[in-house]
Amino acid sequence: MTATADTPVRLTQYAHGGGCACKIPPGELEDVLGGLPAAPSAAGDTSLLVGLATGDDAAVVTLPAQDGAAQAVVATADFFTPVVDDPYDWGRIAAANALSDVYAMGGRPVVAVNLLAWPRDVLPFDLAREVLRGGLEIAAEAGCHVGGGHSVDDPEPKYGMAVTGLADPARLLRNDTGRPGLPLTLTKPLGLGVLNNRHKATGERFAQAVATMTALNRDASAAALAAGTTCATDVTGFGLLGHLHKLARASGVTAVVDTAAVPYLDGAREAVRDGYVSGGTRRNLQWVTPHTDFGGTDTDTRLLLADAQTSGGLLVAGEIPGYPVIGELVPQGPHSVVLR
Repeated sequence: MTATADTPVRLTQYAHGGGCACKIPPGELEDVLGGLPAAPSAAGDTSLLVGLATGDDAAVVTLPAQDGAAQAVVATADFFTPVVDDPYDWGRIAAANALSDVYAMGGRPVVAVNLLAWPRDVLPFDLAREVLRGGLEIAAEAGCHVGGGHSVDDPEPKYGMAVTGLADPARLLRNDTGRPGLPLTLTKPLGLGVLNNRHKATGERFAQAVATMTALNRDASAAALAAGTTCATDVTGFGLLGHLHKLARASGVTAVVDTAAVPYLDGAREAVRDGYVSGGTRRNLQWVTPHTDFGGTDTDTRLLLADAQTSGGLLVAGEIPGYPVIGELVPQGPHSVVLR
């Protein structure tokens, strides 16, 4: 089907999935990455502070100090298929999601380039222009330059950004620095995945989900740094349980979650009840099951906790004023995650 100016376009119908639910399943991805050798570097070069080893949100490399001030470069890339039908909103969501990886490391985004795949014989380019306009608006809100990008003709539309940021190497947020006794704070509610899946299936629009996905994690990152936090990650395609498992595993601790304290978007439970659960969410749950003590948690709650988020919030090992505490880190036990 070729869209025209007179044909209402539902972008989500041109993609096999949507948003971060399109990520390669975490177990499969780790199998692939596990077979790769470590990236070569010059002998004695210790400038790579964060790389592939812990599966963190971005790579971090230190720069030579100038005028006595140390600085680090934060580099990341993120793109995905349409998560909503509106091209402008999709652009805003994808940009906020890409920028989030820099904020999750405690960095400040400085410059980004667009990554665009477009079925040029199927979808009109005025829609692509709206996608790019949305991305530019969010980057401007973040104070981040956009300096061009790269585009390809592709059967399936995809959009995102490669982002470069700066950070203080002594004040990074990492996923491997958690320690027992720290509370766990979540800065955005869950349920984005199931609401987006309902939107894809029915066309219903959830304004609260769009507002959540387009909200920058800038303020939460700044608040975490101001509180002296060193451990954080963002919650995206692997769901809260998946990202929490990665954080706990990297830090050598167990994460205990108070399921009653976890916030959800309005309509999220109803979407699970009505069956709008993506394959990505079910794969997330399957991946974390061997590492999780679910206690008496019901199936719908398990699915919501594994829900594949797009442009979700930060998960911070520390208490951040104004955001809910959902659990704590404790000494490492037989499971990386325990639900209560």
